[in-house]
Parts: sequence; structure tokens; C-alpha cells
Amino acid sequence: MRFARFHTDDAEVIAAAAKDGTWVPVGDLVPDAPGDMLALLDGWPQLRVRTEQALARGEWQALPADAEPLLPFRPASLRDFMLSEAHAVEAARGYLRRFKPGLLKVVNSYEKLTGRTFPALKPKPLWYRQPVYYLTNHLNVVTDGSTIDWPDYTDALDYELELAFVITKPLLNATREEAEAAIGGFLILNDFSARDVQLDEMKSGFGPQKCKHFVNALSASVATADDILPHVDTVKGEVRINGERIVESCNANLQHGPAEVLMHVSRAERLHPGEVFGLGTMPGGCAMENGRWLGPGDKIELAIEGIGNLTHTVAG
Repeated sequence: MRFARFHTDDAEVIAAAAKDGTWVPVGDLVPDAPGDMLALLDGWPQLRVRTEQALARGEWQALPADAEPLLPFRPASLRDFMLSEAHAVEAARGYLRRFKPGLLKVVNSYEKLTGRTFPALKPKPLWYRQPVYYLTNHLNVVTDGSTIDWPDYTDALDYELELAFVITKPLLNATREEAEAAIGGFLILNDFSARDVQLDEMKSGFGPQKCKHFVNALSASVATADDILPHVDTVKGEVRINGERIVESCNANLQHGPAEVLMHVSRAERLHPGEVFGLGTMPGGCAMENGRWLGPGDKIELAIEGIGNLTHTVAG
């Protein structure tokens, strides 16, 4: 099931996606917390049958088509991981292609001669042992339909196609079972990046700063965990720019899965409902890999099956 929050008729409502593609208000499913998306996601295992039956009977009237999508909830935090080795290697290669073409010739010669990936393109040893991530500015999160302002300090604005999830239960030193039970729903994440300032910030020893914190985007729609978690590594996503499909991808061969992410982060650290975790860029899902960079006026669309779309226009 997919849920979203909308503004309509001077009110904010939670709606469910019906089979005919319309959105129908269902905010009263949780009478003790009407309009609370996290409470709805947390209670979904008990609400599922009743909700699906009511939708099938057409007991709710659809929202108007011009209802304005809103952030489904305000993230309590946003951690973004890098979990795909394929993305890490090809993004590093793409960095050389864009910013250090002379070094790329050396890399290409080495790989042609040895038949192996150039060692410096691969993640550091810690990456293989535990999930690595950065903590971004969770207050600068927008949703579907927002205009993205171009930061005046970058000439290399990038997008990143990512699957993210939100937890709806507190965790501390979580077991695998506790971690999976805490996942309330999945969203699309666009982790916008200023690539030409990113490497220097990473070299500072404190991780990404201005290259990441200017904006992030989450989809207005949230898919319940039971729809996505069982096949999280095969869910397909795609990037479209100005209507042109740039890449189709999925999260195959993640080094660490959602449960491992939560088990690691919750070690001696309390996690709280509403915290969001990005699983990292799907292979090929950013300009650093596929070569299609953003420009002023571009319309960037991310789509993940079972969740929906996340669309923005870059300010001209």
C-alpha cells in the first residue's frame, strides 16, 4: 500500500493510493493520531486488511486532482549510506572523467593491462566491514514538485537515485528481527550533490558539508514495508531528465541490507521514530556515473516501482 500527505481545501490529509490511480483520504484509520503518517505506518500490520477491504468497496471519495503533495512527515534525521560497490567504483571513475581526465588515462591503462579494477577506485577497507554513511541536514528536505535552487558555489550539480526507509519504532542495540520490525515504509530519496566541492570536503576529514547540505528530497508517497522489504534488492528505479530515460537500475548486490544498517547504527546509540535512512545510489543513478549532468531549467524525475515518482525543476 502507498500513502501520501496532501493539502486540499485548507486542510492536510493522509491519502491511500487506490487501484484506479486516485488518492483517497484515510486519515481516520488511526483515530488516536489522525493525520500522523508515522502512526499509520507503525500500525499498518493491524490496519492492512480493513483498509484494503474498505478501498475495494469504494467507501472513501477520491481527493481532487489538484491536491498539493506534502512531505509525508518531517524527518527526525537523515542518514545516507553508500552500500553499492558498483556505484562507488563507477562514481570514482566518473569523477576522474569529469575533473581529472589525465589520471583516467592511467587508470584505463592499468585496467587494460591487468584485467582488474584500479585499486584506488574501490572503497576503503572499512566500507566492506560495516555500513558507512553521512548525516545530512534533515531540515532542508523538500518533496515532489519543488524547484531546486542552484547553489552559487558549484558548476557540477548532481542527482542521486536512492531508495530510503523510515523507522517507526525506537531502537537500541537492535537485533535483526527488531530492526526489520521497526521499518515503517520506503520512499524515494534524491541526494543532490555539488560534485566539484565534494572531494575537498571529504579530504578535510570531517566528511561532506556544503556539497550536500543545501537540499535533499523525499517522495510525497511512502510504500509500506511489507510491499518493499521482501525484495528490496530487486526493486527497479529509473532516472528521467526532460522526459528522456537516462538509466534504469536496482539495488542488487548491496554490501549491507536495511537490517544490517539499523543493527550497526543502533549499536550503543538510540534511534527514534521518524529517522530516515538512505540505502545509497543505485548503480548508474547519478551523473557522475552516467554522464548526464543537470543544467538550469532541467526537469529531473526519479521513479521507483511500488513507490511512485519524485520530480523537480532546477531553477534557471
